[in-house]
Amino acid sequence: MRLFPDQDELHALLERARALRIGVLGDFCVDAYWFIDPERNERSIETGQRVRHVRRQRYTLGAAGNVVANLVALGVHHVETFGVIGPDMFGWTMQRMLRDLGATTDCLLVQEDGWDTPVYGKPYIGTHELQRLDFGAFNQLADHIWQRLLDSLRAARSRLDFLVVNQQLPQGWCNDHRAAELCNELSYWRGRHLVDARQCAARFVNVCCKLNEVEACRIAGRDLPPGAHLSDEQLIDLLGQIHGETPRFVTRGERGIAAHHDGRTTLVPGVSIIGPTDAVGAGDTATAMLAVALACRIAPAQAAVYANLSASITVRKLNQTGVTTPQELLDAARGLAYVFNPMLADEPRRATYYRDTDLEIVEPWPAARHLKFAVFDHDGTLSTLRQDWEGVMAPVMVKAILGDHYRTADSDLFHRVSRRVDEFIDQTTGVQTILQMDGLVQMVAEFGLVPESQRLDAFGYKAVYNQALMQMVDDRLSRLRRGELTAADFVMKGAFEFLQALRARGVTLFLVSGTDEADVIREAEALGYATLFDGGIFGAQPASRFDSKQAVLQQVLARVNSDAQADAHWRSEAQPVQFAVIGDGPVEIRLARRYGGLALGVASHEARRFGLNEAKRRRLIRAGAQVIVPDFSQWRSWLSLLLGV
Repeated sequence: MRLFPDQDELHALLERARALRIGVLGDFCVDAYWFIDPERNERSIETGQRVRHVRRQRYTLGAAGNVVANLVALGVHHVETFGVIGPDMFGWTMQRMLRDLGATTDCLLVQEDGWDTPVYGKPYIGTHELQRLDFGAFNQLADHIWQRLLDSLRAARSRLDFLVVNQQLPQGWCNDHRAAELCNELSYWRGRHLVDARQCAARFVNVCCKLNEVEACRIAGRDLPPGAHLSDEQLIDLLGQIHGETPRFVTRGERGIAAHHDGRTTLVPGVSIIGPTDAVGAGDTATAMLAVALACRIAPAQAAVYANLSASITVRKLNQTGVTTPQELLDAARGLAYVFNPMLADEPRRATYYRDTDLEIVEPWPAARHLKFAVFDHDGTLSTLRQDWEGVMAPVMVKAILGDHYRTADSDLFHRVSRRVDEFIDQTTGVQTILQMDGLVQMVAEFGLVPESQRLDAFGYKAVYNQALMQMVDDRLSRLRRGELTAADFVMKGAFEFLQALRARGVTLFLVSGTDEADVIREAEALGYATLFDGGIFGAQPASRFDSKQAVLQQVLARVNSDAQADAHWRSEAQPVQFAVIGDGPVEIRLARRYGGLALGVASHEARRFGLNEAKRRRLIRAGAQVIVPDFSQWRSWLSLLLGV
């Protein structure tokens, strides 16, 4: 399994998807979005009640319909629908939307009596969803309609490559008798099927299923309290009990997805997402991607990787039942970042340490390693010259967002903007400054308090921030030059000794930073360790979006294996690990995991230059750090761990 998908293989899979013929049986629903204008103030003459004026309305396919929409969005050209609608305007709307997608609706049957087309009616004021109005909760499926659906499925076996079964509604098509009949029918599909059942998952025995944790617990006869989650160990144990003979997938929200097949459970971490999310439709996206991958004979564990990636795209699409496209998948795969070990990150009591040291071992250390290269981040890892840069960036961003309202904004607005900025800075620590300024441009537009004519672009905001930051840095450098402070006052404890020890043992050192390159070189020279970085010193280019950290790691990877392409996203399991990435920010740690290096997180307390920063520890573990250290004071133990000396 490749946790980071190879672009060529993913592209080939999406090309193969175009030729697939997939059927979808299930609860076909309409998601109705009604956007209310709260400014209109009118009361009904007849009732005296306030009238809600709908400014605009939008209708999309939900449940099984959204699975169809996702299959089509992924490029599947032939999709057939098997389900029931009512003789009402929503049923007609659904048929039209499905046909507009190119789906075949010959087996989307109309039940004249006792069936309303299922609808989730969602009134909105702004981005806030009001109390939902649902249609179809009292449906009763007629036996003769069910028999027609079964007959249609039997006839479709020979012409379809794969069948997706979606059960969404308590009062839909599924009961004990029909589930048993369907299980019997699925046995003839010989693994060419996937069942996604919300209420009746336990009724499907020895079929390939997609579940969530609540449904998996229900099958095992357990209850999972609201808001609770299974640990990795608990989930693995649970799947060992309910695995059956066919693959089972368990979605875990922001903690990713698990795949169980042939007695083995594979855990795929959740994807790291910056900004607000909306989970509506994400499960349907995962179902569709699993169907495509399994239909193309992709191994279940790798199919789970693709499904997880797909769902992470949909959850970023707010106030809509989203889908994922091939181009979005390819783009997301290039910048894929996972959330590793979230439970350990949140609970320091679970920490284990290397011998009698402060080096926390997060994940088992690779046995095969022969360290030749070490890539260091700069600010916060080695240098504290820019300590409290967040305290400089935050007010710059708040002022940019509020504009002329900075001094007059009420407390609620001021604190709302401040919280948004603090969250954004926390999520983007370690990335290039220009990318943070891209985020600022978006936040300025999001709040809409500054006229467009007064807004700056990302480079304009970067100049404002750099001017404020360099006042602080230049003051510290001036004190260093005057002898009022020494280099040791701005370098992490033990860093000099550790760098020198690595060089003495033939390890090539690189220094990389999201800070402008000229400033990185100047500051490294001032602190006295610039000459130790024989691999080079690299930083951002002032007027470009050059990604120095990724570029250096590509260079290192090419040097590690001259036969590998510089943009390869994996390392052979048999090949010893030859490089380490050492930093205090999620960006470099994630790149280390992507490129197959050792990921060492420095959870530094920058103000005092030694000791553990709990907030950084949490952030670095979630980014994928395999080892956490507070500083370099125990550098001899570092060498023992890294080099075995």
